[in-house]
Amino acid sequence: MTTTRSKFLLSSGAIALTICAFSPAAFAQEAPADGGDDAIIVTGIRKSLSDAANIKREASGVVDAISAEDIGKFPDANLAESLQRISGVSIDRSNNEGNQVTVRGFGPGFNLVTLNSRQMPNSSSLQSAGISRSFNFRDLASEGVSAVEVYKTGRADIVSGGLGATINIRTPRPLDDPGFRAVASAKANWDTTTEVGAKVTPEITGLISTTFADDRIGILAIGSYSERNSRKDRTGTQGWVRNRGNRANPNLDLSAIDTTDNPTAAFWTPWTIDMDVWDSQRKRTNGQLVVQAEPVDGLTITADYTMSRYKERTQMHRMAFWFDRPDIATADANGTLVDITTLNDNLDFWSWDFYQYTKNDSFAANIAWDVTDNLSFEIDAHDSTSHSNPNTKNGQTAETLSNLRNPIGSIASISGNFSGKIPAASFDDSTLAGGGLNFANVVSDLYQKRGYEVENNIRQLQFAGKWKSDDGALKAINFGADYTDYKVDTLLSATFRFVDVPLGGLEFGFVPRGNTLDQFNGADQLFGQIPIYSATDFVGIVEDAGLFSLDPPSLNGVREKTKAAFVSFDLETDFNSMPIRINAGLRYEKTNVSAYTVQNGIVALNFRHPQELQVIRDTTPTRQELKGDYNVFLPNVDFRIDLTDNLVARAAYSKTIARSSLSAMFPATNFLNSRPGGPFIVSQGNPGLLPYTSNNIDFSVEWYYQPSSYVSVGVFKKWVDNFIGAVTNKGPVLNANGEPLRDPSVNPRPGCPDSSATPNPACLSAPGDPIVTWDINTVGNLKSASVQGLEATVQHVFGDTGFGVMLNGTIVDGNIDLDPFNFSQILALTGLSNSYNLVGFYEKNGLQARLAYNWRDKFLLSLGAEPVNTAAYGQLDASVSYDITDNLTVFAEGLNLLNATTRRYGRFEEQLLDAEQYGARYAFGVRAKF
Repeated sequence: MTTTRSKFLLSSGAIALTICAFSPAAFAQEAPADGGDDAIIVTGIRKSLSDAANIKREASGVVDAISAEDIGKFPDANLAESLQRISGVSIDRSNNEGNQVTVRGFGPGFNLVTLNSRQMPNSSSLQSAGISRSFNFRDLASEGVSAVEVYKTGRADIVSGGLGATINIRTPRPLDDPGFRAVASAKANWDTTTEVGAKVTPEITGLISTTFADDRIGILAIGSYSERNSRKDRTGTQGWVRNRGNRANPNLDLSAIDTTDNPTAAFWTPWTIDMDVWDSQRKRTNGQLVVQAEPVDGLTITADYTMSRYKERTQMHRMAFWFDRPDIATADANGTLVDITTLNDNLDFWSWDFYQYTKNDSFAANIAWDVTDNLSFEIDAHDSTSHSNPNTKNGQTAETLSNLRNPIGSIASISGNFSGKIPAASFDDSTLAGGGLNFANVVSDLYQKRGYEVENNIRQLQFAGKWKSDDGALKAINFGADYTDYKVDTLLSATFRFVDVPLGGLEFGFVPRGNTLDQFNGADQLFGQIPIYSATDFVGIVEDAGLFSLDPPSLNGVREKTKAAFVSFDLETDFNSMPIRINAGLRYEKTNVSAYTVQNGIVALNFRHPQELQVIRDTTPTRQELKGDYNVFLPNVDFRIDLTDNLVARAAYSKTIARSSLSAMFPATNFLNSRPGGPFIVSQGNPGLLPYTSNNIDFSVEWYYQPSSYVSVGVFKKWVDNFIGAVTNKGPVLNANGEPLRDPSVNPRPGCPDSSATPNPACLSAPGDPIVTWDINTVGNLKSASVQGLEATVQHVFGDTGFGVMLNGTIVDGNIDLDPFNFSQILALTGLSNSYNLVGFYEKNGLQARLAYNWRDKFLLSLGAEPVNTAAYGQLDASVSYDITDNLTVFAEGLNLLNATTRRYGRFEEQLLDAEQYGARYAFGVRAKF
């Protein structure tokens, strides 16, 4: 870490000095910030950079921004992709598209995203995605955005919830720029990886804004529609388990383990080797309608509606095998079984159908009134809802999956090697006549149906006032109050069944691996074939056989009601002729929390299959509800001094909070794994969680040495309390009668296991069966942690040459790192990683070209029973446009030009979890404005 930090600082400093040395400003007096009467009006990229620099310079506290290059034209097609160009901001990708952000090492759950300063709801169709409090950037088209502001320091007048940062998305208003304006664009998207559906898909956008009645009334409407077809290639495992295997096995070679770091000679066994392809078809619709009126001078009334619809279908096909045990294996120095063989097993052929549908609607109204030249008020209210998969209650599920396999024990051996970046897979099917890939040797195994419906509603009322003075040091008093009613209701449906049905009516086949995962060395050592069939069709066969059933759903919800009030003071004075600005404020919040779960009572475990202990529930839904509350005081002080006309120094202190994950507060007991012989794992929520609280300090210096150009260096530190971490307790799980669940598979009775649709009473838990000891995963407020870092930015325009560059980088570190050999560790800081961005552009004579490279170092993604790490990732993007006329532009874009791949792993890099390949994407289009 120290070496990396030193190299980064040296390279950043060298780049900054080089640029400044060759800048005209380095050989002349400092240029004024504005151009005076001879100022040149800039447009396009330079306008975007200039506007962002002005926001940063004039802000109270540490603020970065990205502004639209023109109405309806944001620098990147994806908002998250634009945000990663800001120092301290990294992004998380889904299907190779930016969807959420990490700021200063704090992941999406620690950052609050608002739309026009309003907290927006979010929902997910997949339980694995959780429920984020932050608006998902994939849901909003960038053409409807005028600016994005990143508040890295807390302020009393900003809604709480952003411990890392608060990110405010601003949309255009018709009275902000009176007159008639219209923009239309059409784009053809080409994803080079597409194998299912059209390779070229459309994206269209239209914007119209007009004012009338002497510019007293304005209407603005924006609409966009886009489609995207894509493919993702993946290989990996379903996890690694510590000490799964028999140490007494003479063929389990643990001799290479270095017991200096690993004194107990712990070893890790993979569950599977997978190779799969994911074919996705996505449709997104966005719309905004804004109506404004200024009936009298100083009074502006605004009503607006924002909507989005997101629909995605994905078909996943997987070739795999499951290591039921390590019969022959060799461990490396860390204890990872890098070479493993299981004898007398089978191949697995998976199919997965995903369906995601999310609808977002926001209705809002705002009244801004300048009562006098010195006193103004503003009232803002909105009612916003995000609803995912609304038909889950009617049986529509987000995930339908199935597995087919060879007869158990029919494959002589299955083997895997994990010493490379991706695994090598091999099997010996010589003992099976016709081979393991012969459909005559394929039988049914299981199906699963998973549904997740989330309805997230936010009703928020905000009042703010401002008194201004032209006399004395006190320039303004800001005050206000707000009320937020935050409500989440979820319906979870999860069914798992082993089944035995004939496959004669199923359309089944294989396709060659081809160029799947060809960006990874060793791809030719993976499986040579990929199974292709429909999970939905297989479930249809199960239904026709009368063996289909669904487990009853569980309902969970959280409601938070927050009342807040704030006051802050703006002061201005001089020190030795250097202007000083101070903003000092205090925010108070009180939050009442209630969380509920509705589940059918647990009756027993059913020994239904050699690999399944089914949870049997009664038919009586039972509601469980818990409540809590907390209050916080959030002070802030921002200090700014203009050392010269162009040199600004800042210091800031603030206290911020981030509320816990919503799903972590559900009281429900969820069964994650219940297999004969274990592991036995459940999860339970904790509604009593307190919010994270952070005391933050920032220091920065900014030099605006010429128009659109500046250098900024800042340091920060955060002391975070109430850090929430994973806690695993061991104990029983009680049934509806208050008795501990027992294991009927230990001493099975005659006729068990029995996979009949109606449970066999002999296979259910009985009083004489042993009590199951479960790993009960939950979360709690643990100890404190600290994070510190450095941010540096250089933005430079090379005079009137048309060329310019932007470089920035972030170094971040914390005091609680993952120790891979500490098996009782319950807290480590996730998301912390160094990053840098390099953007070069040219803009002159109607031609725009931009080349951008973003890099993020490896980081800890999550910490549970076994950690998940993400490897370093870098991506190169480019765009070019040409103005045919003042009103007509053609453009092209390219994303992931170097075919970058992603990789996630466990405690050590050899413990691969996911290696994913996406390929490059291109777009070609035309844009007209009137």
